[in-house]
Amino acid sequence: MSFLPAAPFGRVLTAMATAFHEDGSLDLDGTARIAAHLVDHGHDGVVVSGTTGESPTTSVAENGQILGAVKDAVGDRAAVVAGVGTNVTAHSVELARQAAKLGADGLLLVTPYYSKPGQGCVLQHFREVVAATDVPVMLYDVPGRTGTQIALETYETLRELESVVAVKDAVGDLARGVRLTRLGYAVYSGDDAANLGWLAHGACGFVSVAGHAVGDELRAMVDAYDAGDPGRALELYTGMLPAIDAIMGVANYGATTAKAVLQLLGVLDNRAVRGPLLALDDDEVAALRAGLVAAGVLA
Repeated sequence: MSFLPAAPFGRVLTAMATAFHEDGSLDLDGTARIAAHLVDHGHDGVVVSGTTGESPTTSVAENGQILGAVKDAVGDRAAVVAGVGTNVTAHSVELARQAAKLGADGLLLVTPYYSKPGQGCVLQHFREVVAATDVPVMLYDVPGRTGTQIALETYETLRELESVVAVKDAVGDLARGVRLTRLGYAVYSGDDAANLGWLAHGACGFVSVAGHAVGDELRAMVDAYDAGDPGRALELYTGMLPAIDAIMGVANYGATTAKAVLQLLGVLDNRAVRGPLLALDDDEVAALRAGLVAAGVLA
């Protein structure tokens, strides 16, 4: 007997980092290694070209190369969701069509950022991007980064679009998440610190950043909860907390901490990021390592 709702893109996903060479050029072999590492450690889905993938810094052509490399690396072992959200509707449509052509299993569509569009603008943007393909869509609601939150009324209207099936929620309102499940959305936690709480509020899984380090533990936690053992799930969550705190506790967390984790684990040989981000310094890496050691990820 399963206690969790259906998960259209898998239960354990990570918004994966994109590997770069030291000179900032795209490292497709490294990116493929990241994808394989995730799938080897508990994941049944990955997200490419999201915020953690530094999508604002990658070109349309690079996004296509990234998606192709990850599809080749994971094969049929995991769903591959392609981030296509930007603050230009035509650009997002172009990315969506490219992702569909390359065989993406889903599209991640974030609210347009910086422009702070009203709800009518958000709705029209989503409609145009969704209409560009028939690939299933996961909306991404993260007002802390975009400056705009998707209103419940907008979600209600978007239920008219058959391919809009899921939400990655990083709003931080668990009760609101319950309302989204009542509307028929598959809800994914977009906040690692709240992953266990989200399961109790009807989420079907996670889109993580900490999964770069604790994928096996996330899988064990969701499996324990789904098997009706919340006590074991809490035990696993508690064990992960030092790693989650270390990964999410840096001011510019995301790509920077994910790449430092991957370097510490030996998946990548550097932690290069593209500007405006700066790679973690040695002191920050030492603090990150301490969190991973406390969580049992590193010896």
